[in-house]
Amino acid sequence: MSTPTRRALLAGAMTAAFATAAFSGAHAADTPGVTATEIRIGATASLSGPVSALGTQTRTQEAFFRMINDRGGIAGRKINFIFYDDGFSPPRTVEQTRRLLESDQVAFLFSNIGTAPNSAIVKYVNARKVPHLFITVNGDKWGDHKAHPWTMGFPPSGRAEARIFTRDALKRHPDGKIAVLYQNDDYGKDYLAGVRDVLGDDFDKKTVIAPYEVADATVDSQIINLRQSGAASLISGATAKFAAQAIRKLHDINWKPTHYISNGSASIAGVLLPAGVEASKDVIATAYLKDPTDPEWADDAAVKDYLAFMKQYYPAANLQDAFNTYAYTVSQVLMKVLAQCNGDFSRENIMKQATSLDGVAIPMLLPGITVRTSPGDYHPIEQLQLQSFDGKGWKRFGAIIDGSEK
Repeated sequence: MSTPTRRALLAGAMTAAFATAAFSGAHAADTPGVTATEIRIGATASLSGPVSALGTQTRTQEAFFRMINDRGGIAGRKINFIFYDDGFSPPRTVEQTRRLLESDQVAFLFSNIGTAPNSAIVKYVNARKVPHLFITVNGDKWGDHKAHPWTMGFPPSGRAEARIFTRDALKRHPDGKIAVLYQNDDYGKDYLAGVRDVLGDDFDKKTVIAPYEVADATVDSQIINLRQSGAASLISGATAKFAAQAIRKLHDINWKPTHYISNGSASIAGVLLPAGVEASKDVIATAYLKDPTDPEWADDAAVKDYLAFMKQYYPAANLQDAFNTYAYTVSQVLMKVLAQCNGDFSRENIMKQATSLDGVAIPMLLPGITVRTSPGDYHPIEQLQLQSFDGKGWKRFGAIIDGSEK
C-alpha cells in the first residue's frame, strides 16, 4: 500500500477511539458472541428479492468491519460480522434471525433491512433482550422505546420526511392537491401520517392517495390513476424499486407534478439512473449525508477518507450509490457506541451506550446535523435538508429542518 493511501485510511478523528478503547473482560463470559478475542454481530440483508439494490449496504458494512479489524479491532477484539440473505421475505427473516441468535450466538443485531422483515422479528428479539440496533427502516414506530426498548432505527422516519415534503408542496402550490403513492404497510403509512400531521382537517379535501403492495409487479396503474386527480405534487412513500418505476412512469405519461421521494430511495445509482436521467430531473428528496461525488466536498477530509476506504475495501462498489454512504456512516455510529462501552460489551451496556449519544458529530453527516439519542428518544437522526436532482447530482437548497416538528 502506498504511504498516501495508508495515511488516508488512518485519518479521521474516530480512528483512535476504534483502535485504543480499553480492554476489559467484564461480562465477556456472560454475553453470547463476546469472547476475549471476538465480537459477533449479526444481520439479515436483502441480497436478493424486490429490494436487492439495498444489499450493497450490507456489503459496505462487511468491508467497514474488515477495515476496523485491520486496525486492531475494538478493545482488543476483532469483529465477526455474520449476515444472511432474507430476500426481503419476513418468514425468511424470522428463520435467519433465529439462526443468528440461537446457532451463531451473535451479541446483537445491526442494521437489518426493511420494515416488514424487522416487524416480523421485533417481538422475538425484544423478548430475548438482544440489542437490535440502527435498523435500516424509515418507520416512525421504530422510535417507540416503550413498545420495543431493545430496538432502534437510524434513518429519519418517513413521517418526518412527509411533514417536510408537505410544507414545501404547500409553499409551491398553495391551492394544489397532493397525491400520495404509498407502500401498503407501516413504512408507507407513515407518509400518509406525515401529510395528515400538516394538513389536519383538510387532509381528505387536499389529497388523493394510492397504495401498492410489495408483491406488485409495478405501480404504473397507481400513477395513471393519481394523474387523473390533477394533483400538483406527488409524494412517493416507496422503496427503491417502486420509486424508480414511479419516476419513469411520470415521464412516460408526461405528468409533471413536483415529485418527492424518500431519502431511502434517493440513490443516483440504485434509483435515478435506472429510472432515466431525463425522467429523474427535478425530483426532490431529503438529505443528511454528504454526497462523495459532489464537487462541493472535493476537499473535505471525511469524504477523502470515505473514498480511500471504498477504493481499498470495496472497489467494486458504485460511488454514486448513496446506500453505500449511508452504510459507512451508520457503521461509524455503531463504532462510537462500541467505543463508549469501554470494553464492557454486555447487552445491557451496549444498549445503554446506544441511548447515550449526545449530539455526536459523525464525519459524513452534513454540517449542523448530529446524532442524538437518549433513553426517551430513539430517533438518532431528525434533522434534514431538501435537495433536488439536476440530472448530474443532488443540489441541496434551503435550511436544515427539524423533521420532528409537527
